[in-house]
Amino acid sequence: MKLKRRRKLVTYLNILDQPIRFNHFVFSRMFLLWALLGLVGGVIAGGYWIALMFLTDKIALFTGWLVIPVMAICGWLAGLVIHFIGDPGEIHLIVNNIRFNKGKLDPKNNPSMILSSLLCVAAGGSLGPEAPMVQVTGSTGTWLGKIFRLKGEELRSLSIAGMASGFTTLFGAPLGGSLFSLEILHHKHALQYYKAIIPALVASCFSYVVFALIIQLGLGPLWNLSSYEYSGVFDFGFAILFGIVGTAVGWGFIFCTKFFKSVFDHRPAPIYIKTLIGGVLLGIISYYFPVTRYFSHFEINELLNGGYTLHWLAGILIFKILAISITVTSGWRGGFIIPLFFVGATLGLIIHHIFPMTNLTLTIVSCMAAVNTCVTRTPMSTTILLATLTGFGHFIPILFASLTGYFLAPRIPFISSQMAESDGPDN
Repeated sequence: MKLKRRRKLVTYLNILDQPIRFNHFVFSRMFLLWALLGLVGGVIAGGYWIALMFLTDKIALFTGWLVIPVMAICGWLAGLVIHFIGDPGEIHLIVNNIRFNKGKLDPKNNPSMILSSLLCVAAGGSLGPEAPMVQVTGSTGTWLGKIFRLKGEELRSLSIAGMASGFTTLFGAPLGGSLFSLEILHHKHALQYYKAIIPALVASCFSYVVFALIIQLGLGPLWNLSSYEYSGVFDFGFAILFGIVGTAVGWGFIFCTKFFKSVFDHRPAPIYIKTLIGGVLLGIISYYFPVTRYFSHFEINELLNGGYTLHWLAGILIFKILAISITVTSGWRGGFIIPLFFVGATLGLIIHHIFPMTNLTLTIVSCMAAVNTCVTRTPMSTTILLATLTGFGHFIPILFASLTGYFLAPRIPFISSQMAESDGPDN
């Protein structure tokens, strides 16, 4: 009887390994697997977003000076989760596993990542939910790949497709999310894992549809920028100039983060002590500059419509950079893509205040592109994401600013695992 059962099991597995053949169509078992991953990723992201909004609304009831003890307590609780359940790692670990661990992301870290990131993001940390979603949906891709006995590039591609599906849901940009999941993996070779682009696109499209159905998401720009009208070839030059200024701010963020990392690593302490200290500091910043709180998904519109003076904008820029750096280095969990867009938007408003003759929309979008690309080394996906999120329909000025940030970025990438061990700064 046992022998018969084993034979049946082998037969069923062999059937799963055979492609579904539809003559005249590029359609296979792998397409169905990518689609299934996207559906699962959309459900996970939708559930996470609902939980995040619920928790955020509850914590937001505490206002005024109460934000300081509330953020401190939430940081401490997140640290306890990480201490007792396990350290889920950050974007550095995700990139490292995709590149050097045969594309495998371990699902065992997901409970810790989900719980700790929900606390950190909902409490008002300056990191967003994109990194937790990338970890969870990417590891889901690894899990599905193991079930279907995938190996090598097929398994790696499925993990990358899972990453793309998670990233796409929160940005509403399947193409941008797919490219981002590939670009983020290396500081120079943007499409080193080009075989994963179609799996990533398929999974992203399916996850986006499911996520949109769950949270009633519509199409259209997320941030309210005025429409841009092309005024001549000089706009490309302005995009480069704004990109240079944005890149300088990106360098400032990188050095600020390195400084706080050295401060928090100076004396070894349990993770829950670091997250507690980080919560206190973030609470103080949030008390004096409320718009710097949270991961800026909604705060960018508040910034654009707020009518802030030049002095306030300068303070917001400085303390937002400090808030992101503290959040990253004190053990709080989340992603820094949207917070960096907030920094770029603030810088664009400052430039427009100083030089009112500049086009406001071009200035803001160029600064957003340069700051983010300088830090993440993702010029293609940043261009597409910003065009989608802002409704800026002209790709070329954004691309000029993105490439400026990319080529003027530090030789050693901020995400250290983007660079292989054999890569030197001169390679």
